[in-house]
Amino acid sequence: MIQSTLWIMIKDNKIFLWEKKRWFAKWVLNWVWGKSEWDETIEECMIREAKEEIWVDIEKKDLEKKALLHFYFENKPEWNMDVFIFNIIQYEWEVVETEEIKPLWFSLDNIPFDRMWASDTIWLTRILRAETDLEYNFYFDKDNWKMINYDLIK
Repeated sequence: MIQSTLWIMIKDNKIFLWEKKRWFAKWVLNWVWGKSEWDETIEECMIREAKEEIWVDIEKKDLEKKALLHFYFENKPEWNMDVFIFNIIQYEWEVVETEEIKPLWFSLDNIPFDRMWASDTIWLTRILRAETDLEYNFYFDKDNWKMINYDLIK
């Protein structure tokens, strides 16, 4: 399984999402995320991805683990991944548009779930209620886009 990270950022009652401009899930609202390299911890992966994708420096002490999600793709088992969800606790910088992403902020009362992965509605709703230590399995169809089932582990 691929080991990867995903990072949630909330500021002033708004949530940060990005519109991906290229590659996988292009033009879908998404998060800062990335795959772990063989020689790094999951926290080091998150710090590296933030630097690479949105050009910001974060510190390990500012990462708070919220959930672990397991994604399974029916037709692409090589895409199966464990995703560690982090919340960024403290930051002093602004996110800028890059060649990779267009940053967008949405009110917590008006999150555009219809432009996101189907699984986001399930786990994000619980995290926004301040729940932690969540774990889910999510299963996607043969086209690797539509969620066909999910299991709550804890």
